[in-house]
Amino acid sequence: MRRIQYQKKMRRHQKVRSIIWASIVVVSAICTVFLALRIYAQIQGPPSLAVSKATVFLDRNGHSIGDRFSEQRRYWVSLDEMSPYIKSAIIATEDQEFYEHNGFDYTRIASALLKDVKAMRKVEGASTITQQYARNLYLTHDKTWTRKAREALYAYRMEVFYDKEELLEGYLNTVYFGHGMYGVEAASRFYFGIPSKDVTLAQAALLISIPKGPSSFSPLVNEEKAYGRQALVLSLMKSQGIINEEQQKRAKEEPIVLKNKEWIATKSVAPFFLDAAWQEAEKLLKKEGRAIAEGGWTIETTLNQHHQQSAEEAVAAWMPANGLEVGFVSMEPNTGDVTALIGGRNYTNSPYNRVTQAKRQPGSTIKPILYAAALEEGFSPLTFMESEKTIFTYDDGRSQYEPKNVNGEFAEHPISLAQALAISDNIYAVKTLEKIGYKPFEQMMKRFGVDATIQHTPSMALGTAEVTLKDLTGAYNQLASGGLKKPPRTILSIKDSDGKTIFEAEPQERKDEEQIMKADDAFILTHLMTGMFDPVFNDYAPATGLSIRSKQTRPYAAKSGTTISDQVIIGYSPTLTAGVWNGYDQATELKLAEDHQATKNIWIDFMEKAHQGLNPEPFLPPKGVRGVIVDIETGGLAVSSCSKQRLLYVKEKDVPKRLCTDTKLKRSLVDEIKERSGEVNMDSDFWSIFPFSLFDE
Repeated sequence: MRRIQYQKKMRRHQKVRSIIWASIVVVSAICTVFLALRIYAQIQGPPSLAVSKATVFLDRNGHSIGDRFSEQRRYWVSLDEMSPYIKSAIIATEDQEFYEHNGFDYTRIASALLKDVKAMRKVEGASTITQQYARNLYLTHDKTWTRKAREALYAYRMEVFYDKEELLEGYLNTVYFGHGMYGVEAASRFYFGIPSKDVTLAQAALLISIPKGPSSFSPLVNEEKAYGRQALVLSLMKSQGIINEEQQKRAKEEPIVLKNKEWIATKSVAPFFLDAAWQEAEKLLKKEGRAIAEGGWTIETTLNQHHQQSAEEAVAAWMPANGLEVGFVSMEPNTGDVTALIGGRNYTNSPYNRVTQAKRQPGSTIKPILYAAALEEGFSPLTFMESEKTIFTYDDGRSQYEPKNVNGEFAEHPISLAQALAISDNIYAVKTLEKIGYKPFEQMMKRFGVDATIQHTPSMALGTAEVTLKDLTGAYNQLASGGLKKPPRTILSIKDSDGKTIFEAEPQERKDEEQIMKADDAFILTHLMTGMFDPVFNDYAPATGLSIRSKQTRPYAAKSGTTISDQVIIGYSPTLTAGVWNGYDQATELKLAEDHQATKNIWIDFMEKAHQGLNPEPFLPPKGVRGVIVDIETGGLAVSSCSKQRLLYVKEKDVPKRLCTDTKLKRSLVDEIKERSGEVNMDSDFWSIFPFSLFDE
């Protein structure tokens, strides 16, 4: 009996020892595994939490106008910038023990394993928020044991090196909410049209319902399922004491208006402008040793949404229902800031930017740059030349060029620079280029930032060299600035994803600004360009802006240009410059009346809308110029008997010394020019009104 009891006792002891040894082995194995994991984690180091982030564009007032993203639309925000309901809802729904566990919920894992074993396949997950975050960052969503093991390894490393707040923030910024939206900020903007910090309890519960299955629980896909799961989220939040019964009831009854259509519409704000801003930002960041591909940039632009809307309305009102294309850009003279830009009729159909990319012939809109060079070479507004049929020879006499005016007629008498610019006389322009030479014209183009190849042919005076609308409008904008160098810009500042300012534009006014043209010449030319709206300059052809003069409520300086396939007008007030181009992409000839009407009407409608509510401002003369009222036909000082009178600004040395009734001035100017060329000796006082004779050697 004792022997049997002894044997039983020994067996029990042996069994206990076996259990103890087995326990020791298991515990040792577990410890070894965890030690190995820890060593592995330390060797591997913290896994990168970096993700591609959307670059956000802001207008000049800090309002969002669009974004750029690589593969996923995502706006990264901190936990403090999210509604507290979002944080509570995700923890209640996805991981109630988030702040207690070290990356794994062992109870849920055991339950899921049991179900998987019974089904002999992976049917249920038990992923914590950390595990889901690891999957979002590094893995696919395949339901395999291999993927699950790798997910666990990543989750462990993340828990070792990052705190809970970092992990929760990262998860909420990477989880998928359907329709291409990643993270709560993108989702709340998409579904509700508000930032995530303004999300209500009801909206948060609906939002957190979606990641379970975006293709099933998105309210845009299945409203019934979405609100059914919203009720479940609210119930879980109540059961965990996060909200009370009254809050749950109000949230379930709260009507939610989805704003996805409005959100999609906002993505079309100035898409051509955003492309131009992106390209400029890329160059600026490269200079700072950064790459725009990093993502997460906040780019503050120069866009003025009032100007953009005014431009779009003008384009919509005047563009005919055919294939005619449009380019539009506006700028501020005191800064060079581009305030609005339209690169074509439809960005979706064609993102080709006809403001920054297309090079077309500008026609007579090149003449102000030619005359800018002429003013520096001694011309004045009262420099007269004969406007008549003329054949020009060039290339050492081997070639000929016979320019014509738009209506095929000629003045057949001398006209001044002031009148030639107002009626856009082509003979005068070609004679000007012939007299001053190509080099001053080329240099003036470069100084104003106009990229063009100037061939040594007379037609260059009439705008046959191809340029971009942006360059040419930028040149006019610098004229409007008083001849200061103000190259066009679209970027005010760039901040990286950490909020650090990488680039900031120069202040509006600097003492060391470069003067690319003398202020007096710039003003004289500006005032001459107001002549296109003044009928006093009418001759064999009318002043070129009379068709839109009735809409004009303030002073503008402008010049239009026409070729067989292009129409352009560029002009400015003291505070705003705008350029418009119309034509066909295939350079088809412009024949329809509605095609010809579009350009000037778009320009004047924009200028009037953009200035609406603002007091008209005059162009103020700088020191060194003097205003005189002259007779347009003779260039003499006007008296009541001379009917065609006009205020012109000239330099002190160019002020006329005789009246328009002077008998010598009444004589034929053709005879005067002939006499000046050597046939007859003239009184030198008479020629004081012609400070630069085109027949002087």
